[in-house]
Amino acid sequence: MKAAVLHQLGSLPIYEEFPTPVPQNENQLILNMKASSLKNLDKLRASGKHYASYTDLPVVVGIDGVGVLENGTRVYAQGITGMMAEKALISKNSYFVLPDKIDDFTAAALPNAVIGATMALRFRAKMKKGDVVLINGATGVTGQIAVQMAKLDGASTIIVTGRNSESLEKLKSLGADLIVSLMQDDESIINQLKEIQSNTPVNIVIDYLWGHPVELIINSLKGGGLNNITSKIRIVTVGSMAGENINLTSGTLRSTAIEILGSGIGSISKEEMVLFNTEILSEMFQLAAEGKLSIDTESSTLSEIETIWNYKSTPGKRMVVCI
Repeated sequence: MKAAVLHQLGSLPIYEEFPTPVPQNENQLILNMKASSLKNLDKLRASGKHYASYTDLPVVVGIDGVGVLENGTRVYAQGITGMMAEKALISKNSYFVLPDKIDDFTAAALPNAVIGATMALRFRAKMKKGDVVLINGATGVTGQIAVQMAKLDGASTIIVTGRNSESLEKLKSLGADLIVSLMQDDESIINQLKEIQSNTPVNIVIDYLWGHPVELIINSLKGGGLNNITSKIRIVTVGSMAGENINLTSGTLRSTAIEILGSGIGSISKEEMVLFNTEILSEMFQLAAEGKLSIDTESSTLSEIETIWNYKSTPGKRMVVCI
């Protein structure tokens, strides 16, 4: 079969012939692949810089994707073997039958973004209907899903930040109420956020940037002791595109009701992961099939894997490999 094969950590996968996987027991099924999204996690594992980097080489890359079972059923699944190939092995108890109205590219791209959005909102932030939600760095793929999910879950006001003015305006059509451009100087950003906080106190911050932008947000939302007591604000960080570190004083936390949490695989309980894999993902596929949840994609063919591996996707779009 043809596949995207990695021979050395840190190198590019190569489009070439690779042995077709064979089920090793009754719990494994062959999946005829249709599409697999190309994510940062795929690249990190192949680079050797991730804790789950590949150890046995050569190997077919690709963590998950959409394909057709031998009985003709179209499903999404995570692979036992690499998914950027004509065929892959999956567990017979760990796949999702896809609604007819969801296309292959959407189904392949959606799960990773849903993990970064829905888990942060529902499990870590414990968002409630009526909450005011600020999404920091909302112009990316996962941020766009977070905006839509916050709206669907009943947020009363959604505030978004980002650097791309065109993408920020697009977020209004997805459910954002207020936008804050990070292209302004620090003082302008802080003043705008303080005004928003004064008129519409924020309950939750979902952060995809960390670094200096979060410092500005904390500065804007923090209280001022007995004369300016704030309500609880839960900041959930999901990514660190703007830097791994921030400057945070003890006094800031003592003078305000800010809580800082992280959202990632290591911070989610086993019970929450089961809930995600058994209920939430199916819910997301159905919402997408009904046109209530959308994700922008761009596609290329498996044969072009060497070209697209380090390609920087269009802002707000997820690359999907068509097989």
